[in-house]
Amino acid sequence: MKKITLLLTLLISSVCFAQVVLENFDGATAPTLGFANGPGSATIVPDPASGGTNGNVLEVVTGAASAPWQQAELTLQNDWMDLTTTKTVTVDVFSNTSFDMLARVSGGTGPDSATDASHMGTGWETLTFDFNIARDIPDVANGLYPRIFFFNLWDSTANGWVCGTANCSPVSTSYVDNITAMSAPAPATCNDGIQNQGETGIDCGGPCAPCNVPPATAAPTPPNRAPADVISLFSDAYTSIGVDTFDTPWCGATTTDVMIASNPTKLITGLGCEGVEFVANRFDATAFTHFHMDIFTSEDTTNKSFNVKWSNWNGGAAEANAIEFSVTNANMLPTPNPGTWISIDIPLTSFTSIVNADRNDFVQFVISSDIGTVYYDNLYLHKDTTAGLDDVNGAAFKVFPNPTQNNWTISGNSMIQNVTIVDLLGKEVTSINPGKLDVEIDANGLKSGMYFARIESENGVKTMKLIKE
Repeated sequence: MKKITLLLTLLISSVCFAQVVLENFDGATAPTLGFANGPGSATIVPDPASGGTNGNVLEVVTGAASAPWQQAELTLQNDWMDLTTTKTVTVDVFSNTSFDMLARVSGGTGPDSATDASHMGTGWETLTFDFNIARDIPDVANGLYPRIFFFNLWDSTANGWVCGTANCSPVSTSYVDNITAMSAPAPATCNDGIQNQGETGIDCGGPCAPCNVPPATAAPTPPNRAPADVISLFSDAYTSIGVDTFDTPWCGATTTDVMIASNPTKLITGLGCEGVEFVANRFDATAFTHFHMDIFTSEDTTNKSFNVKWSNWNGGAAEANAIEFSVTNANMLPTPNPGTWISIDIPLTSFTSIVNADRNDFVQFVISSDIGTVYYDNLYLHKDTTAGLDDVNGAAFKVFPNPTQNNWTISGNSMIQNVTIVDLLGKEVTSINPGKLDVEIDANGLKSGMYFARIESENGVKTMKLIKE
């Protein structure tokens, strides 16, 4: 496949601007590889179809009994992909089984973007990924990109992940070669003394990562809840269960223990994916209503997501089903980043089910995010018995009546600067900037159901649940 692709590239270049092979895995220096969200692997091996006579290729293996969004990650060594005008990337892929592949470009001067292509299972085929067609995430590629991820467990027809009733992650092996696109030199941005080209700070963040500034204060202190109303994985405020590991080997990120203002805190670097496993103390969460977690990042949160999943094993030795939630700018992830702790408190009924919504045997908690560095504390489930009063972040709010048929009144102990109401799908339905202690929200035009109010005040940010009758 290498010779064919190179010949085509030479022929095209004689008549017009051509795409070029940016990586063929035959260089003296190996590219940076990674694998996330599962027990699979991404390694460079001799081309299996030719016994190595055509050089090396990237072998992508997905593992079983894990997340369907397993991904092989590649960082280009030299020039970046230029998807500013020509937004296609071609890749030679070998497989004897037909499957759909999702490709995602990341870490560049434009938004992360994903699209897909289908393999017919005939051995080596050249797949064309058209990033004008956004799949899985809404943004169309527009800029220069140093990284590309490959997902083997994608379903193009469903525009979702392959997930059967027995196993959400069938074992899959494919081979990748000749990643071809328009090219551009890597931006000279990381030492020019200004914040540009996708950086989140001066000469750091984005394509120049890291740009990590730790929090200046400890995470907010949770409310005083009865022990029977909480199952804690990590928090000084409550007695936590014994966790086997906060740094599972089947995810690529690294979690370490740090002290923030004399308070034990977890620090995740290299997201991707991180897992928390507690096989020895698996638990039944059926009676619990809410998930809570406090997170902090110094990175840009615009167009990013922070995704959480609870893996339910149903009494077995592997995942039987799961529930997941994506925290984005449309619901609880602030933009721009306020530089303060972000408190996430979500009804478990708002999670999306994978296979079904059982909560009888939680064994793993998984985080996946395109925010590379995250601090967290107060990771727990609880029963909602606080009747609408929150004192997290030092900001106390009451909402009444709740439920309501007409209007909600939100009352705070500090000046309320902004209130944004979103529905369960994350769609914004109203936003106001009251600049006062009490604000009335007109609910007459809303359909019956559950909503979330994201409240910004002088003392912090909090999300509260609202019910319209």
